[in-house]
Amino acid sequence: MQRTLEPELMDNAWQAQAYACADFSEPNAAFLGHFAERFPEFDAGSVIDLGCGPGDIALRFARHYPHCRVVGIDGAGAMLALARQALGREPGLTARVRFRKAMLPVAALARHDAVISNSLLHHLPDPATLWSTVLAAGKPGAAVQVMDLARPADTAAARGLVEHYARAEPEVLREDFYNSLLAAFDPAEVAAQLRSAGLGGLRLAMVSDRHWLASGKLPA
Repeated sequence: MQRTLEPELMDNAWQAQAYACADFSEPNAAFLGHFAERFPEFDAGSVIDLGCGPGDIALRFARHYPHCRVVGIDGAGAMLALARQALGREPGLTARVRFRKAMLPVAALARHDAVISNSLLHHLPDPATLWSTVLAAGKPGAAVQVMDLARPADTAAARGLVEHYARAEPEVLREDFYNSLLAAFDPAEVAAQLRSAGLGGLRLAMVSDRHWLASGKLPA
C-alpha cells in the first residue's frame, strides 16, 4: 500500500483536546520502558522530545529521571497549550520541563544528551527532516529513541487496527488513527532513511503489532 500523506499539524483546539483525552498510556509507558531498557546507564542530563504533542511522554521522562531536564517542541500551538496545562498540574516538574513552539527543521538547536520522538515521523512530508534534526539536536554519543506507527499492508489491515485499538474512541480519533496508519512508513523504508541520514547504526525493531522503534547512540 502506498503512503498517503495526512496534515502535518493537529492544531485545532477540539482535535488536540480529543487527542489529549485519548488513552495512550500503554504505548507511552512502553516508550519509556524501551528507553530504560536500552539505555540503563542514562540517569541525568538534558532530553529533547521532538513532536511532544500534549506533553505526556516529556512529563513521564521528567518523573522517571529526576536529575534530567526535558524540553518538548511541537509546531501545534493547541497541543502545546495542553502540554503546559498538564505541566501546571505538576508544580514539582516546572523547574525541569519546558515546552517550545517550533517547526522542524529548527534553527540553532541546543544539543542534548538524549533525543526522543514518538509518532512524529508519519506527520512529515519529508522524513529526512526528522533524521537531520535528530543529528542536530544530539550531542556526540547522545541516546536516541524514535518510535512511530508502521504502515499496514492494506486498508483492510489498517481498519482492523483501528477497530481493535480505538473502538471506544470518538470518531475524530478513529479517523485520525486510520489516516496516521496510511501516512506511516514501513520498517524497510525507515531502515533506508536511517542509512541515508548516516544513522544506520541505530537498531530498528518492531515492538508491537503497529509500532517500530529505532534506538541507539549518535556517533561519538
